[in-house]
Amino acid sequence: MKLRFTMVKRKIIGGIGNKMTKIEELEVELKGRVQGVNFRWMTKRFADKLGLKGYVMNKEDGSVFLTVQGKREDINKIILWVQKNPGFSKVWGLSYNWKKPTIDYNEFTIVKDKSFVVDKAKSMVNLGRFFAGKYIEKIPIHVAIIPDGNRRWAKEKGLFSSLGHYKAGNYDNLELLFKEAKDMGVMYMSLWGFSTENWKRDKKEISAIFNLILKGVDKFRRDGEKNKIRFRHIGRKDRIPERLRIELAKLEKETAKYDKFNVQLCLDYGGRDEIIRAVNKMIRSGVKKIDEKIFADYLDTKGIPDPDLVIRTSREYRTSGLMPYQARYAELYFSNVYFPDFDAKELRKAINEYSKRQRRFGGS
Repeated sequence: MKLRFTMVKRKIIGGIGNKMTKIEELEVELKGRVQGVNFRWMTKRFADKLGLKGYVMNKEDGSVFLTVQGKREDINKIILWVQKNPGFSKVWGLSYNWKKPTIDYNEFTIVKDKSFVVDKAKSMVNLGRFFAGKYIEKIPIHVAIIPDGNRRWAKEKGLFSSLGHYKAGNYDNLELLFKEAKDMGVMYMSLWGFSTENWKRDKKEISAIFNLILKGVDKFRRDGEKNKIRFRHIGRKDRIPERLRIELAKLEKETAKYDKFNVQLCLDYGGRDEIIRAVNKMIRSGVKKIDEKIFADYLDTKGIPDPDLVIRTSREYRTSGLMPYQARYAELYFSNVYFPDFDAKELRKAINEYSKRQRRFGGS
């Protein structure tokens, strides 16, 4: 059987959707996080609802195989449903093959491997391979993003600069990035929201950025509690608006108990400024002898692993001083996409590229 491969797109594929009454059959192989998340049971329930027949089974390589038999219009519905990532599944790609039915299935069944215990164990093993990097071999622990291009995005669309920031910094948009990163196995994500140099910008634009962040605090608070996400503010605390400073400090304190995922907002942050502040804190503390561990304890990122991957958007090829001490061995990825359009798909693309690189950390 030769299967054709296509990236998942939420559209009708292979001519599905033609109004035909004859019974047809489609074989589908799904790749992604589809084992160990009750995907087969959800598929059976949906197939039964549509009156479809056939079967669903797990494969040893971590994918799931479907044979679906019925009317094309109903097969179309289950394929579109699959592509919407039901439950906790995450479908990254599918291959499919239309064929003439040779077997008349009586119902839609789940094919299991021996006993329930063996079948469940194998599903969890394959799911573990997925999170360990079966499909993306190496997952960065800490991803730092320089979200550039907001103003240019707005200008090209004939909009005010502030609207570019609203599109990029809207929490609903950021939440999708957090969810994608968390689902892929990333544990820390840092976003540079405002640099020490950004004070040179128009006051209205600065105010719009701070107000947008303030509006996102409550949404993040609910999301953090629900998904056990820890928040940290990286950067100076003395120059941002008082109300925002207080709310960010409260959010840090409230989420300090969580460890499922970590979000760092770099606000009024500059790499050189951070290092100078760290040195001054050591002087005030009377530190006599300094090594790397002691120095790291005085940085804003204390307790946070160094970034493995630094992403900059909008066709700009520099890091502009983001965590210069911490990111000395980070892999750099430069995206052509403006940050307002940098979505989960673009994040996966960056992590895919990271996974192909060999990190030597100064070795041969």
